[in-house]
Amino acid sequence: MQSKITLKDLANLAGVSISTVSKALNDSPEIGEKTRVKIKEIAESYNYVPNNIARSLKSKSTKIIGVIIPAILLEFFSKVLYGIEMEATRLGYKIVICLSNESHQKEVESIDTFINGSVDGIILSVAEETQKIKDYSHFQKTLKYNVPMVMFDRVIDEITCDKVTVDDFDGAFKATNFLLEIGCENVVFLNVISNISVGQLREQGYVSAMQKSDREVKILTPQHYNEIEKELLPVFKNEKIDAILAADEYSAVLAMNVARMNGYDIPKDISVIGFTNGLISEHAIPSLTVVSQHAENIGKQAVSSLINRLESETITETTNTVVKTNIVERNSTRRK
Repeated sequence: MQSKITLKDLANLAGVSISTVSKALNDSPEIGEKTRVKIKEIAESYNYVPNNIARSLKSKSTKIIGVIIPAILLEFFSKVLYGIEMEATRLGYKIVICLSNESHQKEVESIDTFINGSVDGIILSVAEETQKIKDYSHFQKTLKYNVPMVMFDRVIDEITCDKVTVDDFDGAFKATNFLLEIGCENVVFLNVISNISVGQLREQGYVSAMQKSDREVKILTPQHYNEIEKELLPVFKNEKIDAILAADEYSAVLAMNVARMNGYDIPKDISVIGFTNGLISEHAIPSLTVVSQHAENIGKQAVSSLINRLESETITETTNTVVKTNIVERNSTRRK
């Protein structure tokens, strides 16, 4: 792995003292303009990034990993974060966490913080807004400055870095087939996360399974959780459905609530499956059948991929670790 250039390296390249380089980069009037321009041009050409903490360290490794997650309230990301922390601690690293709150700007600011700070590498899941506007320049900047990066769950194909993903297509494909196999005929796909890659892959898996079994495809894409009831009511009133596959855990539980409020029995009248095996699913009434994504394992795999790259001088090719899903059957589905 290529090392970051230091003040000493810049001083040798410019033929001046370390003190002169430091002053020039900080626009000190003690250094002449011509020298300042020369030093800054050298620093730019070598992708030098100031690092105040690293200056005081003899080692070029801080044993700190920067983590950016898009949402803290969703249990999936909480579980991934738990896995990251556990594995990082086991391997002698600490983590620093930033929350993007699905904002592109906050994600950019977090990346800048880590590049200009003292982390050895970055683990992140891409914000919804970033996927929507398709502006990935901040990720390119990370690669430019030789800061290793691992994306998990929500990833960008155009960015060359290590990735840890869930087989979302296969998970939804298997869940749809499960519903059909237990006797459901009319399965609706409820996708509140259609703007992000995982929601799109799950939708594709559902469509593929329905088409292969010659069943009608029915997709609802509310833009927010508070729109789920409005989307479902016309379907309940005007169409005969007997199953709902939701793209995430929270919308699955909300769908069950809406169904019950409109006189449907779960699972006698309608079976429901969601994604993510969290506490909400386990303690919902009835308990929710889910596609388990093994979130803690995703976090551990992300740390393992990053540290392998940090500590190896021979790894050149990027890796894509795919975590398989499985169905955890509970009381929101029943065999007919």
